[in-house]
Amino acid sequence: MTNRNFSRRNFLGLAAGAAGAAALAACGSSGPSDKGGSSGGGSKGGASYWSLSGEPGQPIRQAAIDRFNKANADTKITPTFFQNDAYKQKIKTAIGAGQAPTMIWGWGGGGLKSYVDANQVVDLTDWLGQNAAVKDKILPSSFGAATVNGKIYALPVETVQPIVLFYNKKVFEKVGVEPPKTYGDILNLIPKFNAKGIAPFSLAGQSRWTNMMWLEFMLDRNAGSDVFNNVFAGKAGAWSDPAVLDMLTKVQDLVKSNAFIKGFSSITADSNADQALLYTGKAAMMVHGSWSYGIQKANGGDFVKSGGLGWMNFPPIEGGKGDPTNTVGNPGQYLSISSKASAAEQDVAKKFFSTTLVDDDEKAGWVKSGGVPVLKNADSLYTGDDAQFLKDMSAIAQNAKTFAQSWDQALSPTAAETLLDNIAKLFQLQVTPQQWVDNMNGVIGK
Repeated sequence: MTNRNFSRRNFLGLAAGAAGAAALAACGSSGPSDKGGSSGGGSKGGASYWSLSGEPGQPIRQAAIDRFNKANADTKITPTFFQNDAYKQKIKTAIGAGQAPTMIWGWGGGGLKSYVDANQVVDLTDWLGQNAAVKDKILPSSFGAATVNGKIYALPVETVQPIVLFYNKKVFEKVGVEPPKTYGDILNLIPKFNAKGIAPFSLAGQSRWTNMMWLEFMLDRNAGSDVFNNVFAGKAGAWSDPAVLDMLTKVQDLVKSNAFIKGFSSITADSNADQALLYTGKAAMMVHGSWSYGIQKANGGDFVKSGGLGWMNFPPIEGGKGDPTNTVGNPGQYLSISSKASAAEQDVAKKFFSTTLVDDDEKAGWVKSGGVPVLKNADSLYTGDDAQFLKDMSAIAQNAKTFAQSWDQALSPTAAETLLDNIAKLFQLQVTPQQWVDNMNGVIGK
């Protein structure tokens, strides 16, 4: 996982704080921030909570803890907040030493699976079954990354951030074409934009994970969610599914047909150059996370305000098995309970889960920060110029039959690095589809 996970969180807040806010959101504060308590285990009569520092998340997390502590004076939660990179190292060390906080914040997926395999987190399946009203307040699609071997080990919290296809309406009007409804439409648009000297797609290829978003959608639309689910489950040879070779071939065909901006492999996402190519009209479309909206609103002049930006879920591939409602990205952030915590500490955490983290103030806090909360029924809170975008992102998340987690977050760090390396080589035509499959099969389960 990379720091982009935290710049993702404030895709509207960027508009208020301009581009510099993205770096602050990604990096957090200069060190751990401990509001009044110990940093490991549970405080006496209460519980401990570790999470991330910095805007916009820390104030909202702190407000939730303050609400809980005000209502539960005898069983208070003691928070400690860390920078992104520091947190990753601290939580890994603490869990390994048997000194984890009561509540463990994370991204779900591969990291959560490692905790489960080491028996470090509590199985919440039965508890959620007994507290169905709690589970019912959360978008069902957010539970995928909280589930390991059919059991739920974390509560989805905070925000959802789907990846979508953005397009420049003004460029489409200029060329006299309509937004794509199918993958076939995309293929037909490529030569039309190229003929006008406009790149069909912007892509920050040097960052690698941006390329990954293409593979995630192409495989899902081609084959559905089962193929990657088999990879995540550690099934030997899972990448050898014929649909994978077909998907990889389609991707390289896109590269060969000049679907992406010239020199894409030297463009970085951190610089937001890929966003600029879209809002300046040098590129017609871009596959990117919903957080891109705020970047374009902050940096694109009147582009967003004037109605120049369009968006949609990635279109279906003709003959593909994937459900066109499916999406990928960040289906939520996640809180687990340490299996090493005492019964009393676990009870405090579960009370926090079932009350404060699903209350109306929690929902409103994330909406105010510019996010789409994992909690249902937030549409009435979406107001102002950004209301339609927020409603549409909420609808994509809520209607998705499957909301797949970004592959580099779902896999282990070892497998994720191999994945990103091979994706870069695939787009640069440095590996064949079969070589890619062989390389990735070699790290399944590692």
